[in-house]
Order: sequence, then structure tokens, then C-alpha cells
Amino acid sequence: MSKQVNPVALGLDFGTESVRAILIDSAGRQLGTGTHNYKHGQITDFLPSSGQKLPEHYALQSPADWLDSAAVAVQSALADSSIPAERIVGIGVDFTSCTMLPTLLDGTPLCQLDQFAKTPLAWPKLWKHHGALSQTARMNDVATERNEAFLNRYGGVIGLEWFFPKLLETLEMAPQVADAAQVWVEAGDWLVWQLTGVSADQMSRSTCQAGYKALWSPQEGYANQQYLTAVHPKLAHAAAHCMPGRLMSPGQLAGRLSEPMAKLLGLKSGIAISTAIIDAHSAVPGVGVADAGTLVMVLGTSSCHMLNSTQNRPISGIAGLVDGGILPGLFGYETGQAAVGDAFAWLINLLNQPDFDQITRQAQQLPPGSDGVMCMDWMNGCRTPLMDGSLKGAFVGLTLGTSSAHLYRALLEGSAFGLRWIVELLRDGGVPVERFVATGGLPHHNPALIQIYANVLGCDIEVHPSRHACAVGAAVLGMIAAGQDKSGFSDVTSAAQAMAAAPADQLLLVLCDRSQARAYDGLYARYRQLAQSLQALNH
Repeated sequence: MSKQVNPVALGLDFGTESVRAILIDSAGRQLGTGTHNYKHGQITDFLPSSGQKLPEHYALQSPADWLDSAAVAVQSALADSSIPAERIVGIGVDFTSCTMLPTLLDGTPLCQLDQFAKTPLAWPKLWKHHGALSQTARMNDVATERNEAFLNRYGGVIGLEWFFPKLLETLEMAPQVADAAQVWVEAGDWLVWQLTGVSADQMSRSTCQAGYKALWSPQEGYANQQYLTAVHPKLAHAAAHCMPGRLMSPGQLAGRLSEPMAKLLGLKSGIAISTAIIDAHSAVPGVGVADAGTLVMVLGTSSCHMLNSTQNRPISGIAGLVDGGILPGLFGYETGQAAVGDAFAWLINLLNQPDFDQITRQAQQLPPGSDGVMCMDWMNGCRTPLMDGSLKGAFVGLTLGTSSAHLYRALLEGSAFGLRWIVELLRDGGVPVERFVATGGLPHHNPALIQIYANVLGCDIEVHPSRHACAVGAAVLGMIAAGQDKSGFSDVTSAAQAMAAAPADQLLLVLCDRSQARAYDGLYARYRQLAQSLQALNH
């Protein structure tokens, strides 16, 4: 009797610095992985094509990097797995968001045209691009003045990192680019568009990306034309005429791998391609969580804390509330912190501390509260709950005896206090948060952070064993896109549990230290007072 061969899905996880490819079969066996850094990484200082100095707050990327790195990562994963490419039945894609770009009708990015290669705003704007400060403020002012109903889904505030503020920034700061743009598209949707090779009007646009980052809902569509016109007439025109495609949910079949892309990736053409998903959202099925009330904390450069709930309760300060936005049948809440891993790296570099383990040990020896030093972790603005990218961070309580370890522990504690604020916001709004699961690179790289998180929250935290939950979640969606006849799965929930849920004996449970938790209650109250003072000072 021949041994049954399980179908395999490929997950492509496009992050801030690199792309990761992972191959997983329907039983959850990880068969191979590959990672490749983008040639240009984050473009924050100089434009690659000209060496031109970029303005403050700019963060761009190169679309050629995405495809080139994906090709290397996929071929590395195949070599690591030694499986034939014919076993792959589906491909899923997750991407940072909102990362967006202007293109021609055939998908050519404007930055790849000679006349725009030296124009920064013709390049893709990375999620952390903060150039649209004034445009975001105006969009919020007009929406508030008009009492736009869509504000209820976003805690009352349009985010600085979202789709339409970035589009408006280009309209005003680089009108020649905006006039030439035939398509405005999220990077995740663009990548799927390229993989499938379909026409612009047949491309899939992710309801996840649109719902959380582009003011879209299944009931109302995008923000209404009257509002967009009141902000800028050309913004309304772009929404009506330069955003072609079909709104589809992650896991739905966007198309099939084209011959040119199959050749680039080293795969067979015709493989099912899933509609894209936001990277952090992909981690929810990527850790096998399919129930309500579990906060999945995706901890990396920044953090996204994702929660599914049976409750539909608009809450001020929540970054997004979308019906079915993460998993079908549940209301998906998105919250997050704009600077986490990159803030830790910034401080370590600033302090010239090459020995990470040493400063971590020294910080762990300090008491809760870091001997009076406190940090406000707004190094890249505040995402939840204030939704204000202009806010700046601070250290207070410094003395001549303050050491590098004091600053480092204070920053870890500041990040934990920011997370507790988010949890209290949800609970106070009537949305239960009953369980915590941590994933991403930081929980494995920085266990001291997770211990402080548990102590500040007063709750135990489960650390999922996978270091690649976003990529795993993308693979789950790729498997679903292949269809039940090829995958054996009829829905995302069953696929996520079979392919990604970790056995209890493989979960690392970080227990709350109750004595430290009591100490942190008072310190957290001080943190909230500091936040109130700094918010007023910043403005």
C-alpha cells in the first residue's frame, strides 16, 4: 500500500526588512524555509536611484526587491525541503500594511519609469512612512466636522499610516506622480496581482487590508465620495477611477500562478493563489487561534495585538474593527504599538551596548520601576489608543546614578504599560480579553520582555513555538485557496487548527510573578499620568 502524500502550501511573509518563504503540509509539518533580505531594505535616508536625501519621516521600499527576494527565499525553501514543486497546491501572501504604491494599468510601479525614478513619492510608501502628518490631520478634521459614520470603526481617528492619507500626500506634494498614477494599490494586493498576471480590473483587493487601512466596509464600501471630495476633489477621483479590482477575503482564490512568475520562483504554473492578508493578522491563523477572547500579540519591529470577539463594540482609540476582518464569523479588533523591537534596537545602539545578554541580565536584576526611571514608548508615535503619529517618547526620573540597564528596563516596562493600556481599553469597552498568546521574533529573542509583560498584565502568557507565525498563517490561507478537493479543508478554522495549533507540551507558559504584579499596579498609574502630561506637552 502506498503511503499517503499530504498536500503542501507555500506561505510568503513580506516583512519590513525581508521576505520569508515556508512550506507546510496539511498535517502541520514544516518542510522547508527560506529567508532573503531586501537589497535596499527600508529606504529612509537616500533614494537608491539618485542618492537624493529623503525628508524626515520618509520610509520607502523598492518593488523590485520584493520579487527578487521572494524568488531567492522560495528556492531556498524548496532546497531545504527536498520536495518536488508539484506537491504545492496553494500559495498565500501576507504583507506589511499599509504599504502602498502608484502604478500604471499594467502594474508597472511608477518608480520604475525613468521620469519618476528620482521622485520619492513615486516609490512605495512603507507602513511606517510618516510623511502625511498634515494630510492625516485634515482628513480627521473633515471627517469629525461631517460626523462621518466610518469613524466608529476606527476609534474615531484615521491613522497616519493608512492608505488615503498617503495617497493625499502624493496628490499635494508630488502632483505629477498622482496625475500619472492609473492604479493605487496596497503592496500585498500588488504582489498577488503580479503572481497571477490578471488584468487590473480582475485583481483581488484584500478586504482585510481595505477594511483596516482604507476606510472600507462590506456594507458601505470605501469612504463616500462627498467626504473625499470635501478633503480634496482629486482624492475622490482616485478612489472612484484608480482603484480597480475585486474586493475579496483572505483565503479566497485570487487567481493562479502565471507562467512568468512560476519561472521566476522555480514553481509550476497554475498553483492557486490566495487573496493577501496583513502580516500581523496572518499570525492569528498562524498560531492556530480560532476562538474569541484570545489576544494574539505579534511582536517584532512594531507590534500588532489582534483579537477576535463575538462582540461588536466600537471603542475610541481602537485602530480597526472589521466584521470578519481576521477570521470569518467574528469581529476582528486591531490594536498595536508603533515602536517595539526597533525602539529596543535604537536604545541598545545609542548606548553603544554590543553585549545584549549582559545589559539584559543587568536590567533583570533591577526592581520593578527601574529605581524611579520611567519611559514613554512613543519613539514612533502612539498607535493605540491615541492614534497620533506626531507624539514623541521620553525618559523621566533620570539621575547621575542612572545606568544603561535602568534605561533599558524602563523601556521594556514602558512597552508593557502600553500593552496594558490597550487591554484595559478593550475590557472597559465591553470586549473580553481572556487569554494571551505571543508570537513573532521578540518572544523568542527577548524572554525578559515577555516576563515583564506577564507581570504588568497580571496574567500568564503563552509563547507559541513557531517563530514564523505570519508565514504559517499565509500558508494556511494558500491551502484554503486551493479548494477542499485538493487541500481537504473546508474552512480557515479547521485548516488553522490542523496546520498551526501547537500541542500543550510545546507551548512555553510565562507565569506572572504576583508580587511584581502588585508593584506594577502603582507604577502603571504613574505611567498613565505621564502619558497625559506628555500628550499635552507634545501639542
